[in-house]
This record gives sequence, C-alpha cells and structure tokens, in this order.
Amino acid sequence: MTAPFNMPDEFVRGFFKSGQTLLQAYTGAAGETGVQPAAAPKMPALALAQAQAHYWQQQMALYMGMMASATGQAAEPAVQPERGDRRFSADTWRDNPWYSLLKQTYLLNSKLINDMVEAAGVGAKEKHKLRFYARQFIDAMSPANFAATNPEAMKTAVETHGESMRAGFANLLEDLKRGRISITDEKAFEVGRNVAVSKGSVVFENDLFQLIQYSPLTDKVAERPLVIVPPCINKFYILDLQPENSFVRFACEQGNTVFLVSWRNPDASLGHITWDDYVEQGALKALEVGRAVSGADKVNAVGWCVGGTILSSALAVLRARGDDTVASLTLLTTMLDFSDPGDLGVFIDEQGVSQREQSIGKGGIYAGSELGFVFQTLRANDLIWPYVVNNYLKGGAPQAFDLLYWNADGTNLPGPMYAWYLRNMYLENNLCKAGRLTMCGTPVDLSRIDMPSYIFGTQEDHIVPWKGAYRSTQLVGGETQFVLGASGHIAGVINPASKNKRSYWTDGKLDDDAEAWLASATSQPGSWWTHWSTWLQSHAGKQVAAPKKLGNAKFKPIEPAPGRYVAKHPPEVMGA
Repeated sequence: MTAPFNMPDEFVRGFFKSGQTLLQAYTGAAGETGVQPAAAPKMPALALAQAQAHYWQQQMALYMGMMASATGQAAEPAVQPERGDRRFSADTWRDNPWYSLLKQTYLLNSKLINDMVEAAGVGAKEKHKLRFYARQFIDAMSPANFAATNPEAMKTAVETHGESMRAGFANLLEDLKRGRISITDEKAFEVGRNVAVSKGSVVFENDLFQLIQYSPLTDKVAERPLVIVPPCINKFYILDLQPENSFVRFACEQGNTVFLVSWRNPDASLGHITWDDYVEQGALKALEVGRAVSGADKVNAVGWCVGGTILSSALAVLRARGDDTVASLTLLTTMLDFSDPGDLGVFIDEQGVSQREQSIGKGGIYAGSELGFVFQTLRANDLIWPYVVNNYLKGGAPQAFDLLYWNADGTNLPGPMYAWYLRNMYLENNLCKAGRLTMCGTPVDLSRIDMPSYIFGTQEDHIVPWKGAYRSTQLVGGETQFVLGASGHIAGVINPASKNKRSYWTDGKLDDDAEAWLASATSQPGSWWTHWSTWLQSHAGKQVAAPKKLGNAKFKPIEPAPGRYVAKHPPEVMGA
C-alpha cells in the first residue's frame, strides 16, 4: 500500500510528475534528472500575462464587492460555481461574508490554475495529464473539504457538542482499516437477498467463472439463448441489482433464455491466470456451455466494458477457427480501439506498465481496491469528496444505494492478465491491428467478427468515451448498428425500460466520423433496452417452449443463483 485508501503508484507518480511538468513549463526548471533540457517547453508569455491580468481583475472585483457588502450595498459575486457544483449549496456560502470571500477566492485560484495549465506549452498527451491532475489538486483543496472552513461541519459540531467530530474520526479510522472510503451503507444490502435476486441456477463452473442460467419468465422463449459476459473488474450483479432495474430480468421478460458469466474474484491461488485464460476458459467456454444447454444451433452474445473486449477477442478466435455458432454480438460501452482511452489514459505510460510487469506480470494479484480508487478519481467530486465531508467532517453515515453498494464491491485481477492487458490494449493499442496479437494460439483479426453487431456507447462515459466505442463499428465485420445513450458508463446502460427515462440516438450515417454520425442520427425518448430487444428478435430464432428445468444431463444445476463466486470476498493481496 503506497498511501491510505490504496492509492496506486501510478496516481502518486503521475501527480508529482505533472506538477513538475507545469513548473518546468512555467520556469524552464530542470526535469527529473536534474538536467535542463535543451528545448524545455515554455509557457507562452502572452497567455500567462492574460491569465494573470484576468485573475487580478477578478480579485479586485471581489474585494470591491466585499467592501460594498460591508457598507450594506448589494454586490454581485465576482465568480460563481459551475452549474451542478453542489459543494457550495448551503446558504452560508452565499450569505456569510467570510465564507463568501473564501469560496470566491478558491474559485478564482482554481481558474488561474486551469488557465496556467491551458497556457502551458506541452504536447496534447501531457496537457491531458496536466488537466487531470490539476483537477485532482483543485478538487482536493476546496474549503468545503476541511472542517475549519466548512460552515456546515462547524455548525454540526457546535449543535452536537463535538459529537460529530468524534463520530467522524471513528469513521475515518474504520475506513483506514478497510483501505477505502465508505460510499454507501453496506449493511443495507446482501447479494442474493435484496440484490442479485433473479431466480436461476449455476450450471457450470471452473476455476475462473460460474455460468448462471436464469429461470424463464415466459411460456415460450427464443430458440437461441443470450450469453452475457460482464466485466471482470466488477461483480456481475450490476446487471441484476433489483427487479425494477435488472437487465437480466428484462431480457428474461422479453422471452430470452439468459446465461450470465459470474467471474471469480481471484486470490493468490489464481495469480497465474492470463488474458488467454479469460478468453479460452472464460468467454469461449461460456458460449459453448450456453449453446449445449439450450440445444440451439447458435447463441447471441453480449459483452460489457472489458467483458466486451474479452468477448470480442474470443469471437475473433472462434471465427479464425471456422466456428460460426454465434448469431449476433452486442457490445455495451466497450473499447476495441484504445487510441483515446479518456482520463484512464493518464495512468498509462511505459514506466508504469513496466513496473507492473516486473512486480506482478509473472504472477501475483492486482488489488481491486487500487482499481476502485482509480475509478473514483475520475469523478472525485461525486465519489470521493462528498463522502469525506459527510463521513469525516460531519460524522454522518452514507445512505443506502444499491448501485454504490455494487461499486464498492470490487474485485482483484490476476497480475499476468492485468499487465498484458495494460500493455497490449492501453499502451500499445494492438487489438485493433489485424494479426498483431495472437490469442489462444490464433492470430486475432477483429474484421473476422462478421456476425451482425449492436454497438452501444454513452454520451457522458468517463471510462469508455463514446467516440472510442463508436470506432468499433469500423473494426468488426458484418452488419453493424450503433446506438448512443444519454448519461454515463453505468447509468446510461442501466436505464430500465419500465421507467422510460433519458433518451438515445439511432440511425446515423455509419462511416469513420463519429460526429457526423451523431449529426445525422435521430433522438429517441426513453430507454435503449426496448430498441435493442427489437433488434435482437431478428437473430433469436423461432419460438420454442420454455425449459421446465435448468441445465441438462451434462451440465446439471450446481447451486442456486447468484452462486458462490459473486458472494466470496477473498482478502486483498498486494502483488508487489
């Protein structure tokens, strides 16, 4: 552990390196080696002067406004929080002169830092890192995050005679033991009791995963079953949280026989598992068992996020082997071309990947808590600082929320698989290059995936930028449909048809220009689930009687859903 709350080495190193980059751009100071580069990037003098001038102009407006307020005159704030910024929603931040000054000074300083980052004369990749780490610093330094400068925390402490401070310190100690910030009431949920409650049975298991077959909810079902491969970096039950927002239940209600992969949360005993194992013993095995149990000629396959990357790799291997037993492919917020990985890209460079290869690349475990922290930093003002304020400064307890319970239920990754994935996907972007990678003894070419495909992205995705998801349409073969949903990586996918919220876009012109596709697409109200279900019907085969029993003679039910693997919480094992 490098810091409290399992802060990964990549984050710590990137933070300090970006600070050094900004200092170097500003002063021309020497780099990491202590040697002044011959052509150190310089901050354009005009841009810096403009940023400073604007800053002092706004500072003067702020002080003039404060003086006017002191004499009873009305004054407009020099700067306002951005729309949707909930950190300063309390009236005290507006009505109390001291807190109003503190808030506006912070906002002005934040803008100056951002302006300095934008003016820095560095390349696009370094600029992206500067923006990300500057945002982390700015978010962390908010006066709302400190007890002495948070009016609500101070008020609560006075009203409770200091009890809130004692409770907050106790909460902090508990979270330090856990190695992560509590973001929901974890006692309010239990897998199999009030989340992951769809009826079914585990019909197959190996060391890597269990395959769940869900009970039918209609008298007749489609001949071809649905096999779902979720990400291995989270538990599967995001697709089966509760009945009203369960994608699994919806698919069953639409007359599908649903099989779902439940990845095992690896401990040290699985520290040798590779990417090829996830492809061969994971996705390919799940497809095989699903088809065997259903007795169908083909199956329909769905993959989400890295589960979609694993599934696509498996299908490329299948087609290279001459196997055409998958009728259609659905990819949900999945990257196959990693040229634009969004904010996750700031953690990836040769030094960091090499360190992971040396420490866990030949065996070991990458702790899920580290990966969880990385994802939280992508939305720190939603997933970190509100809970610091509520739990530690105010001594409160987080509310019960099923999605955040799932979010906190992280999984480890085998070191060899993780290190290979980092290098070949994020660092070198090899998957989208035909024949560059060999998996399971077979050269991989995504264009061989020639079955019909439904590719779904979400407009505000901070993990798989939607244009990256869109690029998959240019990589896979066969007839392709792209659909863009509103919202983000999770909420955009888990958008129940019964609630009919948000919207999605369809039927744009498919070519290599994502923006042109969006400009020509049609906006549709409600959930994309119904649109996908209609598309799937044309690939699902004829209607047959729903099975009266789950499994078959070869693959008999082992235990009820959701199975042992999803409920197991092995200890965190550090690979380094």
